[in-house]
Amino acid sequence: MAKAAGDLSIESHGEVALVTLQRPEKRNALSIELRIELAEAFGRLSDDANVGCIVLTGAGPAFCSGMDVTQFGGDREHKRRLVETSALAFEAVGGCTRPVVAAVNGPAVAGGFALALLCDLRIASQRATFGYPELPRGIPPSYAAARAVLPATVARDLCLTGRIIDAEEALRLGVVREVVSGDPVEAGLALGRRVAGLPRDAVLETRRRTLLERDRLWGFLFEDERKVFSRALLGEEPEPAA
Repeated sequence: MAKAAGDLSIESHGEVALVTLQRPEKRNALSIELRIELAEAFGRLSDDANVGCIVLTGAGPAFCSGMDVTQFGGDREHKRRLVETSALAFEAVGGCTRPVVAAVNGPAVAGGFALALLCDLRIASQRATFGYPELPRGIPPSYAAARAVLPATVARDLCLTGRIIDAEEALRLGVVREVVSGDPVEAGLALGRRVAGLPRDAVLETRRRTLLERDRLWGFLFEDERKVFSRALLGEEPEPAA
């Protein structure tokens, strides 16, 4: 059964939930509305005892092109919503209690690259590309998301050069676990079923420890990046989380 909520769809495949970004005409750019939907969806799925694994993908030719820059600007309240919804969406995916597989069907760049890195496992199509092209425009990329997954040499290379890598290089660098010639969603669902079919308590306990590792080792980097984003848009530090 599929559930659509504006710019996001959720399909149930047994114990695997398939979440699809549904803005193909915008290369699945993360608008404020989509970020809210993404946060709400992952919040619900994180607490759903019937879900053993989540697969995240994008509709159309792209996985995700990052933030919807057409929404940048505006008054102070609008800018505050940009900051708050960004934090909500990325933390909902990165902090989900269920394992998350990214089925990267096309370009995953800028915030879309960070979104893929926040998932536990990544499968790429041969058309997939990855990178932080916002760097040449003067926007610091998410080193935290890269460093939480990749060796320092790889993370620094991608973050300091802004270069785009193809699927095969992503495989060599350890960005993805495999590259498929067919539909990465099918491969993602197959992997998701494998994970969901394992003893649930053991999987969730393992996921808990991966989250603990991320928070203890890299939490300060994620928090610092949130402050940088807030200062860039609002000229101030974000308010402490309640």
